[in-house]
Amino acid sequence: MKTLAARFPATVVLALMLTGTLFLAACDSAEAPKGSVFETELAASSQKSGATETAQKNDIQVPVPGMVTMVDLGAKSCIPCKMMTPILEELEKEYKDRAAIVFIDVWKRPDQTPLFGIRAIPTQIFYDKNGKEVRRHEGFMDKESIVAVLEGLLKQ
Repeated sequence: MKTLAARFPATVVLALMLTGTLFLAACDSAEAPKGSVFETELAASSQKSGATETAQKNDIQVPVPGMVTMVDLGAKSCIPCKMMTPILEELEKEYKDRAAIVFIDVWKRPDQTPLFGIRAIPTQIFYDKNGKEVRRHEGFMDKESIVAVLEGLLKQ
């Protein structure tokens, strides 16, 4: 079995690395698409104590105390994240006052990434009403799958 270095000359590998770096730099400087889901900001007055694990910075708290919470960690300029934008917008409206739908742009908020231990974007993390993480998914997640998880948590 040949190693990666044996199959690809160093110049090809370097060219691919440079292309990837340039792509990420271009994505990072892109503007947020019109109608995208913005980070949900929660007022400090609505926070309760007792959540076992919270990420809090600039009035964003995840999970939302006493509420089923879905947090989507992504970037407004990544393609699978863009595909999820209309789904998250619909879910925010449909689950208003029943479950919190939170989007955190990890390129604009790199301080949040280590708090969640994500390896890829988008990553969806679901919390029950007690603030316990119950499910984690990496990559695009369709609306039906998200609804199934949210409904299951709301029935608990």
